[in-house]
Amino acid sequence: MPTYTFVVNGKPVTVDAPADLALLWVLRDKLGVRGPKFGCGIGVCRACTSHLNGAEIQPCVTPVAECAGQSVTTIEGLASGDDLHPVQEAWLEQDVAQCGYCQPGQIMAAAALLRTKKEISDEDIDRIANVCRCGTYFRIRQAIKSAAAKT
Repeated sequence: MPTYTFVVNGKPVTVDAPADLALLWVLRDKLGVRGPKFGCGIGVCRACTSHLNGAEIQPCVTPVAECAGQSVTTIEGLASGDDLHPVQEAWLEQDVAQCGYCQPGQIMAAAALLRTKKEISDEDIDRIANVCRCGTYFRIRQAIKSAAAKT
């Protein structure tokens, strides 16, 4: 079985896995990283959203082979030590979460957006296609705008 070395949340890891194994299963089953959630397995619901070298990805459809030598960040690695990322702070301030299942993916998608764009519009936020079954979209929108004002 091939071996892949990459960085997860700032720590180097090496895993034995088939090249086409979804990164989500490597993270959850081999490395014990539980933040990215399994929702649909086809990259549509985006509950698993994480970052690869700072760019948004869906680990449920990203083969582990694509991550070799790269840097993966999940919700567990978004904060800087005890200092929450501005999006995480805004989520708490706006009381966004209800069931919380989609929240790691929502936060990671918002953080990726704010990394590339400081001035955001409602249209920018609408392009975040993560699914929230509880329907907290209004609070999600408010939290993203609040985080944008802090960055």
